[in-house]
Amino acid sequence: MHLEWIGITVLWTFLYGYLIVASIDFGAGFFSYYSAVTKQEHIINQIIDRYLSPVWEVTNVFLVFFFVGLVGFFPETAYYYGTTLLLPGGIALLLLAIRGSFYAFANYGARKSRLYLFLYGATGLFIPASLSTVLTISEGGFIRKEGDDVIFLPDRLLTSPYSWSVVFLALVSVLYISASFLTFYAHRAEDRPAMELLRKYALAWSGPTILASFLVFVGLSQHNPQHFAKTLELWWMFALSLLCFLGAVTLIWKRKALGWAFILVMLQFAFAFYGYGISHLPYLLYPYVTIHSALTNSTMGVALVTAFIAGLFLLIPSLYLLLRLFLFNAKYVRGEKGGPRS
Repeated sequence: MHLEWIGITVLWTFLYGYLIVASIDFGAGFFSYYSAVTKQEHIINQIIDRYLSPVWEVTNVFLVFFFVGLVGFFPETAYYYGTTLLLPGGIALLLLAIRGSFYAFANYGARKSRLYLFLYGATGLFIPASLSTVLTISEGGFIRKEGDDVIFLPDRLLTSPYSWSVVFLALVSVLYISASFLTFYAHRAEDRPAMELLRKYALAWSGPTILASFLVFVGLSQHNPQHFAKTLELWWMFALSLLCFLGAVTLIWKRKALGWAFILVMLQFAFAFYGYGISHLPYLLYPYVTIHSALTNSTMGVALVTAFIAGLFLLIPSLYLLLRLFLFNAKYVRGEKGGPRS
């Protein structure tokens, strides 16, 4: 396999890891605020706090690896995306800072403040919405090159049906993934009321997730027919994604094998995410940047591949230990054992 293919595969894997871990985190923030508004915080907040307490600090590691690796492997992307992502990227950083402040002051009353809870819940939706613009812009049509200048066309981005369909998918996917995991987590904690409430959330957001996925395909067919044609060649990956979705929803509906249900949710998004990524190649930005044209020199590329694969193999065991010691430790899950402070 050529160096550029190895590089983009490693980066896409980091981005997929961020998609799953961050979605659980972001969705939990929204559910935490929503439960406070609906006077149901006594039902699910303990479950949410037990999950977030050991996990929130490592969530953004995946995102940092991805963006650092993207610029390292494909330096040309910085030239095109630098100015373009200044606004959405700046908004995302601001929202991440606000979210981080909630965790930092959690032990000083932030969890009881309605304003902090609102900001916590809102950032859980606005961060994925702002970050999703990266995928939208990569489809082309939102950047014009004039000489050496790259001109961003925000009016096209804000009026594009495809752009809004991607934002819609980002929002509902976050809530569906998070509710599916927290349903399983509440089941492990033997917290029946929390499990039943979160199960309702998971089922409620499953339908909008499939609807949003369909709208993205429709929008893509109009916005970038070339990419849409390549997705049709990989129809089997999206078909497997749909089968995993049906299996997950069935298990959640029947309250059976909830751990396997979440694994199916992960596979659902894995097939769709990698199917989208493969069909997008070799472009990183239509029609200006490809993985071949933007690749760094071979010496730097080999060093980066080695470093990032080593980082991946270091991160995976670390996450496994985190899961083993806290998230899936029977006493910790049931609240019988104290975890790390938020």
